Amino acid sequence: MFLTQTFARIPWAYTVRRLVYNIPVYMGVILLVMGCLRMHDPIYSYLGKNATEQQYEKFAEKSGLDQPFVYQYFSFLGKIVTFNFVDDPSWDKPGESVGELISKSIGPSLAITIPALCLTSLISIVVGLLSAFNRGNLFDKSLVVTAVLGMSVSFLVYIIFGQYFGAFVPKQHFGYDIFSVSGYEPMFPHFPTSFADIQYAINTWCYYCMLPVMISVIVAMGYDSRFYRAVMVEETGKDYITTAKAKGASQAKIMFVHMLMNAMIPIITRIMTTVPFLITGSLLLEVFFGIPGMGRQLILAIGAKDFPVIQAYTAVLAAAFIVSNVLTDVLYAIVDPRVTLR
Repeated sequence: MFLTQTFARIPWAYTVRRLVYNIPVYMGVILLVMGCLRMHDPIYSYLGKNATEQQYEKFAEKSGLDQPFVYQYFSFLGKIVTFNFVDDPSWDKPGESVGELISKSIGPSLAITIPALCLTSLISIVVGLLSAFNRGNLFDKSLVVTAVLGMSVSFLVYIIFGQYFGAFVPKQHFGYDIFSVSGYEPMFPHFPTSFADIQYAINTWCYYCMLPVMISVIVAMGYDSRFYRAVMVEETGKDYITTAKAKGASQAKIMFVHMLMNAMIPIITRIMTTVPFLITGSLLLEVFFGIPGMGRQLILAIGAKDFPVIQAYTAVLAAAFIVSNVLTDVLYAIVDPRVTLR
């Protein structure tokens, strides 16, 4: 029943219209990206300055970069429409296509980013609610100080301390690893058919991904807690809170029903701005923990001058941002009946 009502409240006409309106925007982004990537000749960047003219022409013909820019542009747009752009071969890894590299790296990225986003949002919203209702007391002041301190420390410091105290120290004192410092294994090497497969997946995730997720949550909580606290403090002064208190509603109901529902617009905005980065992964975590995710793959592609991978990656990221913006407006209409989209 709930899913049916939610489905019925989706403004389908508005959604389709916004997606259509964003097609020229997406085409403009692709045009800008392709132009920027060709400001310095990608072939000479890959082959090196000592490449002969014959090597250059042969590689240009093989990669299609000998064609006029307008032809390359519309050819790439055609590949995007038909999803064939992921079939382009990688320059740095012969025998592998761009799609294969993306498909292998998106899983490790999502294994970190989705749990980190869910935990960060849940904890930060609850902490923001409690802090707003206890504004000015010791709990609230401690939260503000902790959040500022957390925001002032570099992400790299958290990674180094996390690896040292979460992996190196337990190895020295207990003789075995609690968390992995580097590496990754798929949680589901095959389709799970038994409880043992699920248990293996949980153990694998805890060993390789839990420490990066904990670091990500600790870092993000400083920013998110302050944001949600500010949102909730503003809500505490609204008339509906006074009315709810006058009617004898409990503090828990006021916080987690009335206040939370009325604060969903900024909460959705905050969460949806991070959704595109769920796909791209966490760059620093993947590099320092050796996790073969999208962020690490992009860094490797940039270092290797792997032009097709970089071009496809930016196309995927641009599409993710556009879809995220449209989805944000749709969620506004779903959670708040006062929002009308035309």
